[in-house]
Amino acid sequence: MPTIFDNITTPLLPTLRTMLERSHRLDVAVGYFHLRGWDALADLVGRFAGTDDQFCRLLVGMQRPEHEVMRALQRLPREGEGYLDGPTVARLRRQAAQSFREQIEFGVPSSKARATLHVLAAQLRARKLRVKLFLRHPLHAKLYLVQRDDPMTPLIGFVGSSNLSFSGLSGHGELNVDVVEQDAAHKLQHWFDDRWDDPLAFDISADLAELIETSWAADRVIAPYHVHLKMAYYLSQDAREGTRAFTLPRDLRDILLPFQAEAVGLAARYLQRREGVLLGDVVGLGKTLMATAVARIF
Repeated sequence: MPTIFDNITTPLLPTLRTMLERSHRLDVAVGYFHLRGWDALADLVGRFAGTDDQFCRLLVGMQRPEHEVMRALQRLPREGEGYLDGPTVARLRRQAAQSFREQIEFGVPSSKARATLHVLAAQLRARKLRVKLFLRHPLHAKLYLVQRDDPMTPLIGFVGSSNLSFSGLSGHGELNVDVVEQDAAHKLQHWFDDRWDDPLAFDISADLAELIETSWAADRVIAPYHVHLKMAYYLSQDAREGTRAFTLPRDLRDILLPFQAEAVGLAARYLQRREGVLLGDVVGLGKTLMATAVARIF
């Protein structure tokens, strides 16, 4: 009879950790992956050698890149048909990895999160962990497959509702069962392998490691001038997006000065996002004309 793991009377995490202590391989398919969930298993995955018979495969199914990226990814080569060149594919995969990094870092930055990111990057570099994004369709599966050196049950599965997150493994009430019967366990392994090998499952291990190593969690000293530049970049984001998103009325393009046109774009951006904007400047710099342009845009 299967064991039920509901994180209330029987938590999943302790059993999963016990199984991993005697394992040489872990396959995981989940919808979502967060740092605190990985932190609960990272030390045991760190015991793997990183060879093709001792590592962890992580397939994440609910991370969806921006629409433009997704449409381009759907045109990737299949069965020898070439649609996108190599540099384009690499760029799209990096954009998907960037979006995924933002998902796993969800929450307030902390020393604990920084340490976990360091471990995650090191395990990716050592090939102890290999991550793929499954992008053929949204995949909300929750599957953990443990391969171990046991003559009776070399493969054990855990299937249910637990994502690879702290709440999924131990915090929230969930419903999971173990799959010990070997025919059923191998069918789950076959299901996982089919999706891992899908042409629209992209290995982002190297990209993700690089993004972590160059992020806020990087183990390096940042010059104050670069901190200032990054602050200025983010503080001016609305101004840049306003300039790109809103086009001046044709009859006003030659009338407005450059600083006025930029102010119009920023005001339009604020008005769109916050449903109100206050346009303030000293006497004689054209507030009436700029307000007229904003009104014309809307």
